[in-house]
Amino acid sequence: MVALTRRFDTLGLLVLRVIVGFLIAAHGFQKLTTIGPAGFGRGALDPLGVPAPVVFGYIVVFAELVGGVLLILGLLTRLVALVLTIDLIVAIVLVKVKVGLIAQMAAGAELDLAYIAAFLALFLMGPGAASLDRLIGLDRGHGHRRRSREPATAS
Repeated sequence: MVALTRRFDTLGLLVLRVIVGFLIAAHGFQKLTTIGPAGFGRGALDPLGVPAPVVFGYIVVFAELVGGVLLILGLLTRLVALVLTIDLIVAIVLVKVKVGLIAQMAAGAELDLAYIAAFLALFLMGPGAASLDRLIGLDRGHGHRRRSREPATAS
């Protein structure tokens, strides 16, 4: 039963990483190919009063596009999940708080909150066994225990 549960954990985390990684990368790719990072900064961030909007435009596009690809691969998963969580919290505070949770005419905060839930799950649980993080030893998983270097003593 434990082996079956581990397989489901591995599969569940892989599915979560691939789907949210693909979706967030698609958001970054859309920004990159339609208006570009500088255009996103000037058109979307500057009117909101974000300081250095062009710089932050590049940061957001990079975080979403590269971060999404890294999530798919399971590489630097916890760090990427944290960065993307911060990215979306800032988006909620600057934009979505004015629109509401579920908006009539524009995207509300519900999608951002769903992404945040997925990113926090990956941050807390890690990438799973089917990841480059696990393959190269960046994440050992929750079942790993360090061996004591001291010999056991008889009582």
